[in-house]
Amino acid sequence: MPHDAFWYFRTEYPTSKPWVFRYKDLRDWWSNPHYNRPGGVESGTPTAWVPQSKPIRFTELGCPAVDRGTNQPNVFFDPKSSESFTPHFSRGWRDDAIQRAYLEATNLFWADPANNPISAVTGARMVHVPECAAWTWDARPYPFFPALTDVWTDGANWRLGHWLTGRLGAVSLAALVRHLCLCAGMPEERIDVSGLWGAVEGYVISALEAPRASISALARHFGFDAIETEGRISFVMRGQIAIATVTPDGMVAPASAQGDVMELTRAQETELPQALKWQVARADEDYDAAQVEARRITVDTTRIASEAFPMAVPPEEAERRCRRALMEAWVGRESAVFRLPPSKLALDPGDVILLDHDDRLTEMRLVSIADSDLRSVDAVRQDRTVYDLPPGESRPASLSTPTVFGTPDVLLLDLPQLREDQPAHRPLIAAHARPWPGEIAVYRSAATDGFELLSTFGTRARMGVLTADFYAGPVSRFDLGNALEIDLFTGTLESVTDITLLGGANALAIETGAGQWEIIQAGNAELIAPGRYRLTRLLRGQRGTENAVASLVPTGARVVVLDTTLASLPIAEADLGLPWNWRIGPAQHPVSDETYVAIPFTPEGAGLRPFSVAHVEQPWRTARIPGDLTIRWTRRSRSLAADNWGAVDAPLAEETEAYEVEIRNGGTVKRALSTTTTSAIYTAAHQTADWGALLGPGDTLDIRIYQLSALIGRGAAKTVTLIF
Repeated sequence: MPHDAFWYFRTEYPTSKPWVFRYKDLRDWWSNPHYNRPGGVESGTPTAWVPQSKPIRFTELGCPAVDRGTNQPNVFFDPKSSESFTPHFSRGWRDDAIQRAYLEATNLFWADPANNPISAVTGARMVHVPECAAWTWDARPYPFFPALTDVWTDGANWRLGHWLTGRLGAVSLAALVRHLCLCAGMPEERIDVSGLWGAVEGYVISALEAPRASISALARHFGFDAIETEGRISFVMRGQIAIATVTPDGMVAPASAQGDVMELTRAQETELPQALKWQVARADEDYDAAQVEARRITVDTTRIASEAFPMAVPPEEAERRCRRALMEAWVGRESAVFRLPPSKLALDPGDVILLDHDDRLTEMRLVSIADSDLRSVDAVRQDRTVYDLPPGESRPASLSTPTVFGTPDVLLLDLPQLREDQPAHRPLIAAHARPWPGEIAVYRSAATDGFELLSTFGTRARMGVLTADFYAGPVSRFDLGNALEIDLFTGTLESVTDITLLGGANALAIETGAGQWEIIQAGNAELIAPGRYRLTRLLRGQRGTENAVASLVPTGARVVVLDTTLASLPIAEADLGLPWNWRIGPAQHPVSDETYVAIPFTPEGAGLRPFSVAHVEQPWRTARIPGDLTIRWTRRSRSLAADNWGAVDAPLAEETEAYEVEIRNGGTVKRALSTTTTSAIYTAAHQTADWGALLGPGDTLDIRIYQLSALIGRGAAKTVTLIF
């Protein structure tokens, strides 16, 4: 890095714009008392500035990734800005390597003590390198930035801009070749990579191979040669400037004195490829495969050559290198073989000469030299313009907006049967997530591992929470006194007529306690804020959930709309009562992923539970046995067909009709009566045994009635206090 180079930076001092300094100016300002601030003019008298009292920190140190970016590292290309410029003499081509070279050169320059003196005041270096900041790193995730230009409108500026995002992970070609040589066991002093240029975004060694094979693949891709000279292996890029002129008069004739001193050969077109196809990985996507092609049109050959390179490359850069390789093959169809005297010992393979033949100077690159008493040379023609081609057209990355799924909000509901197509014993599952993953997978296990897939579903439930306390109300008729206020995460609600309401519309489940759900229907739905509804004209305790009605349901309680978006879990009746462990999450992720929610849940088969009985009559004594009490009630049915008003009695949904009646004294069960009809007799003998006397006027009796199910036992209880 020359001492008269320009340095572009922002200092920690409050300035209105970046400063551009020569090395000498920077050093003078730091150490000269006649300067009072960055960019200041030297004063005739000393200022208050104490020389060397404060280190310099480059807070914005960078170079655009554009051709010849180091010529003017402070400019920025942005077509939308009136201050858009490319560096001096730049052709506006993307060049990631120049940006990396600038940063490496800067770091090496200031790391050299000869360039970074120590302050006599603080004992610190003039430039405090550890706190210098490269410009610029972006927190937006690569490659989605810059690919998603519909999300970030400055994404198009990234190609030629100062961004290190997506580039800082690259390695220089020189460093990679040096590393491979060291892996081969070569001493470091025998390796010279100073002639290499370029950056490698990614390189894969997918098989066990010698470092030489890896270097050969890089040489074909980038266009460089390995040369042994002066006891070292030197790597140089092709396209060097000619260093000597060779004429036939300077060549040595063959020993037989027969033939010419030089043999020129021009290969046939049919031996050369018409097109060259390369397959690489896109460095600006998820390393997806990409193919680039270079083709000659007006030639006689039809051969197509192809090669795959295990490296990540920007497509436009890969196309440039592919065109270079094809043109290099066609230019190199002309070759020469000749002999030089030992006086030409300075020439090495890889050097370029000007061959004077028939009054025409032709650039020739020396391919090989065999030394004996003479120097036998093989050379091919070179055209330097082949090695300075523009990049190909930029290909936009085919990336979509990344979707990150979080843990879904999941409810497992053990509810009465809601639809005919839903088996009565199966619980329901409701899930909500934003964004919605498209499909939710349900796994279960009897242990904490060994989860097996049970089901998947793809519908998002309408879920929400209470935004105001909700109170108890009447059942079996409209509740006109309460209002239900809820926030829905997604979806909408609307008012319905009474006929539609009685047909099952606008049904919601409200969590009134742990595992307790009251089913409510709402006739009127009023939108009072975005996503917030006020529901009135309520039907409470529907489908036998009147026992879940609570005196107060607090704000924040969960709500789910009971519609076809709820999925039925395909479990068997034998699974009821077993404490299963469940894991539920996005189907595209494995069950062990953090996006899965773990829920312990024991299905009880609420859809098989008989409803509580209704219309319990006050007891009356039978005439057959004085003192006996007859307790009567009306059967209810969990069957969905029980709403038929033309039926004489509710249909029996159980295999057999059976009931239990508990005679209770507070929390103590005094006696349990069993019956197969909708009445039970509490005999005088039972009364005397339980209470010491017959029940009479003024006495009360607490009873609890259950209808029995052959599958799950007792149904919902009906608790009544009888008054005599």
